[in-house]
Amino acid sequence: MLVSVIGWDIGGANTKAAFIRTKDGSVEELKTGIEYFPVWKDPNKLANILLTLKERLSGTAKLDCMGLTMTAELSDTYQTKREGVNHILTCAAEAFAGVPVFVLDVDAKLRPLESAKSEPLRVAAANWAATGWLVSQLIKTCVVMDVGSTSTSIIPVVEGRIVAAGKTDLEKLMNGELVYTGSLRTNVAATVRSVPLRDGVARVSSELFAQSGDVHLVLGNITEAEYTTETADGRGKTRREALARLARVVCADVEMLSEEEIVQIARYVYNRQVEQVAEGLSQVYSRIKTLTAEKIPLVVTGIGKDFIAKIAAKKVRVDKVIDLGKLVRDDLVTVSPAVGVALMAASKLEGRTVKWTL
Repeated sequence: MLVSVIGWDIGGANTKAAFIRTKDGSVEELKTGIEYFPVWKDPNKLANILLTLKERLSGTAKLDCMGLTMTAELSDTYQTKREGVNHILTCAAEAFAGVPVFVLDVDAKLRPLESAKSEPLRVAAANWAATGWLVSQLIKTCVVMDVGSTSTSIIPVVEGRIVAAGKTDLEKLMNGELVYTGSLRTNVAATVRSVPLRDGVARVSSELFAQSGDVHLVLGNITEAEYTTETADGRGKTRREALARLARVVCADVEMLSEEEIVQIARYVYNRQVEQVAEGLSQVYSRIKTLTAEKIPLVVTGIGKDFIAKIAAKKVRVDKVIDLGKLVRDDLVTVSPAVGVALMAASKLEGRTVKWTL
């Protein structure tokens, strides 16, 4: 049986997609794409973004279905998550007219679009379940950490089953399974209240002057090309411009502070960010340790897997760290929820779990 599907992870800032073609339970072709689209700027353009990305990935190929998950409903362009979910699904129905759409829920189940609309909170912010499901097909017991541009999801898996204690973002924020810090878009003022400077301490301004992308660019954790979001001041993504934004966090500039002093600020913010992620990981890891006698590896994915997830793992002293890129393909780690939901949709159509073979 030959099946062609696209998996979608529709975020507030980035829409990610994975086109896969499967045959007899194996993946024969896989292509991915990412479109930076801040949904809050013009939500009515979402259907066009989806259609453009669909055509880029699948061309004229006949698609059997779409698998879809989302986090964009949290955007403040929507008054409620119910409004956001329904708008996103309406856009999907418009963009994918004639193609069945299955929507992932927080129990890692795919449901028809109309069913998802009837219970919007069951499908809101469920993309972590796609990543958890993907990894659970490869490693039966582990904790998964997905460090994206905006937030970090920590997903426990025991004996091939996702055992998340929280289903909603609120529940996850309370139990450590969601740490709202990421590799690119986190306001520096949300990470630290003060920074060490000149043998003293400087409180930071509460403005959006710099974000985590500036920190990681200055420290060499990311390249200019990997800084895929807008900057706080709308200027460029050179190291010099990032240094200027970081200086502004303490109400200074590149003439008032030396480069060494600004780099010191960046290192401090980076260390605090890693500590925040490690705190969430420790909370989840400690709980999962009580559920199994097996050793529990940490599977890392997302843009921040190397410079945030792996460093946080050292602080928590996890049993073993496994890079998801080494299990699948390294270029897939920034779109793992889209790949996961695509494989789930293909499995639904084939009537058996599609195995990762590429």
